[in-house]
Amino acid sequence: MQTPVPTDATAGYSPWRAAKFYVPLVIQAASQSLTYPLVASIVSHGKNGVVDLAAFAQGQAVMFMIGALGGGLLTTGMVFGRDAEGFRQFKRLNLWMCVALAVLQALACLHPFDKLVFRKLLGLVAPMDETAREVLFLSIPLQIFFFLRNPALVALYNARASAAANWATLCRITLTACLAPLFVRLGWVGHLMGTLAMTGPVIVETVLAQWLATPYIRSLAAADGQPVRFKTQFLFTVPLSFGGVLLSIAGVMIGAFIAHAAEAARMLPIHYVTMGVVNPVGFAALRMQAVVLAFPPSDRRDHAVFKFALAAGLLLAVFPLVGQIPSVAKWYFGEIQNVPLADIPLAMRAMLLISVLPIIQSLRGHAEGLAAWRKRPNAILAGQAVNLASLVCALFAMLTLGVPGYLMGVIAILIAVTMTLVTIRMGLVWAEMEDAFDRGPRGLRSAEG
Repeated sequence: MQTPVPTDATAGYSPWRAAKFYVPLVIQAASQSLTYPLVASIVSHGKNGVVDLAAFAQGQAVMFMIGALGGGLLTTGMVFGRDAEGFRQFKRLNLWMCVALAVLQALACLHPFDKLVFRKLLGLVAPMDETAREVLFLSIPLQIFFFLRNPALVALYNARASAAANWATLCRITLTACLAPLFVRLGWVGHLMGTLAMTGPVIVETVLAQWLATPYIRSLAAADGQPVRFKTQFLFTVPLSFGGVLLSIAGVMIGAFIAHAAEAARMLPIHYVTMGVVNPVGFAALRMQAVVLAFPPSDRRDHAVFKFALAAGLLLAVFPLVGQIPSVAKWYFGEIQNVPLADIPLAMRAMLLISVLPIIQSLRGHAEGLAAWRKRPNAILAGQAVNLASLVCALFAMLTLGVPGYLMGVIAILIAVTMTLVTIRMGLVWAEMEDAFDRGPRGLRSAEG
């Protein structure tokens, strides 16, 4: 006889329950960005200094772009992995995609594909291309453990035990923070040691998350009715994952356009310093998708989670606004990020403009959560495709009009995210029209329209 796990996973929505679930996700999303600067300190102390760091970043970027092909798995698991059979099929899908993408990552390191990736596409010259190739190859275990972590996170999120998942991530960050200065002191530096320092803590996080999730996995009930097939979950994941690839390209596009603007060497650092603050907050706002899936609306008129998303976005918008305090701006931009004194007002202006991003991102996360709950991943894919298209159009227009480079990126991001939100909402309206005319979704039947 199974012992029931004490959880309020079946309780209805309340602002307190939603906040208790969401706050750990916010902390997790924001704190994960701390690990990369820590590892960077190990790499930059290598024999080639910042040259090795640049190559390390390129190798990691390729790894994350490959991993983005499985970016829809967490959402798929939260939708279909709520019973024992659905969860078993999700674990099978996750393992198949893990193996396939690990093989793809290995192939990208072999001749002649390595020359195509690192020299032709990324434009790296020796020895940077070889360093980036080694980083990508040695990061295969890292990629595998990121995927092996997915089932545990799905089980914890579906049980609304996000705090447990957060503890696992905080352990990874704490371990990385301890290893970074130790490696530098012992002389274990360079891109190889940096990859090791990143992989070890992820293994610990994965094992800890699996241990914490075990009681919830064992307590999953049998499926009511016909179980969701492997093929259905795969076809649900594909558009979500492809959209993640499109989003990973967006950051590259912004840098490329700013590089062609006036005073590019001055404008690019301001953009990256500004987004270094806003990106973790924006990513935290997007976790609203998980809140919707954890507290789905009871009917079409249930707007309680929408109000929660709006309130959360407004609260998160306060963090970028702190940069408008002169003493804070001088300390962060000037002392921490080494921005020239004359450029601090530009960084403050960009930060003020982008401060509305958490609000839009939170509402976008809410819309994506609704689309996933209604099993309409194509609405999310359409929104992400529009994101990239509108981003490029906005950047091209601003480059033509001579908009300063430090504003080009933030304005383009705001336009792209707003268009994404509008597109997903339009997809949801279309879905309601289909339902009103009793027209069932096509192709995947109950899984996709």
